[in-house]
Amino acid sequence: MKIAFYAGSFDPFTNGHLHVLQKSTKVFDKVIIGIGDNPDKKRRYNKNLMKNVIEKIIENRKINNVEVICYDNMTVDAAIENNATFLVRGIRNGMDYECEENMASINEEVAGIDTIYIRAGKLGNISSSMVMDLFEHGKDVSKYLPKEVMEIIKK
Repeated sequence: MKIAFYAGSFDPFTNGHLHVLQKSTKVFDKVIIGIGDNPDKKRRYNKNLMKNVIEKIIENRKINNVEVICYDNMTVDAAIENNATFLVRGIRNGMDYECEENMASINEEVAGIDTIYIRAGKLGNISSSMVMDLFEHGKDVSKYLPKEVMEIIKK
């Protein structure tokens, strides 16, 4: 069984993340979404809240080969603990590639785990942070977020 680990802070989970997830579910038998913390960012939404929302998104779209977990250790360790043999990473642009390639090289060296890159698609020009900045300034962000996430950020 080919198991992939798709890690991120998903704060919040965007349509770009959903695009990468949907593509990866066609490649792997099982995809584990791992919600972790980025020490460089202050979390806006509780990990368990986002886990519940992502599970709702998956259920509403009838995606059957995905599990969602929260983790606090290193991504590569969480992936191995969950029997993943690949990491999935979304790529928006060349800057993402440079950063991701550095991490992928280290992960392969220290843990023997490979990284698969999937383009973020037509919404690859925007990040969760940008979406939230737009939202906080009163802009419509509904095209960037699944409706289930929109319901949460409006509260």
